[in-house]
Amino acid sequence: MGDRTYDLTIALGRVALRALDVTTRVHGAEHLPRTGPAVMASVHVGYPDFLFVGKAGLEQGRHVRFLCRHDIWHSPVAAPMTAMGHVPVDREAPAAAYLQARRLLRAGEVVCGFPEAGISWSYTVRSLMRGLPALARETGAPLVPVAVWGTQRMWSVGLPVDGRKPAPSLRRGRVVDVAFGEPMRVAPEDDLVTTTRRLGHVLTGLLEDLQQRSEHRPRPGERAVWHPAHLGGAAPDREAARAWDSVPRAALAPTWGPGTEPEGRARLR
Repeated sequence: MGDRTYDLTIALGRVALRALDVTTRVHGAEHLPRTGPAVMASVHVGYPDFLFVGKAGLEQGRHVRFLCRHDIWHSPVAAPMTAMGHVPVDREAPAAAYLQARRLLRAGEVVCGFPEAGISWSYTVRSLMRGLPALARETGAPLVPVAVWGTQRMWSVGLPVDGRKPAPSLRRGRVVDVAFGEPMRVAPEDDLVTTTRRLGHVLTGLLEDLQQRSEHRPRPGERAVWHPAHLGGAAPDREAARAWDSVPRAALAPTWGPGTEPEGRARLR
């Protein structure tokens, strides 16, 4: 697999992050196995998430293979994406991506997906797809939950201004945190709905721990559209976000997050 292409891409990304004086902090990297297959399930809050999650994976010596939107392969980056071992996903017809990810796991690779299948406008963990727990159940690979926070201030979703979608922010000095939770074991007899709900609670706990760190809290009186409403921000709440969220039909509706019971939530140690 094209790990030279992967390493070059990460090196270029690091140059860009240094130029922007971005601080990346990784928590719990030891939860990602250094050898053997693993399924990473990451929250999705900003378009650069994959760069920071992939960079964090390298701390454990792993080249993470991402499950990505298939339309990326209709752009000039198609060749390097393929060379790096990433997998195109048509979320309305994901069977081919599932089979390719399964082959990678059986070859001992680390596969990472964003089970929300998009960015939540409320910056809470929205409905989840069951594909990643299914991969973990079928292959026996550990399911490693991942949260990332800070990228939403660099480039994320947002309402158009003057007819234009939000552009990337080149402001210097951003802080991005990546947190790995304890691996979840999915037994062959485990129910996928129950497992996916458990994953939703764990991801919510990891994400909210990052969101409540002092470096990420809004200033008093600040209208922070980049921070969730239930934690004092001005992002749309879950109800309002439904007008903009594009959620796959097969996704499992939340029993986690604001307004639900906090059972099963993970916390950073």
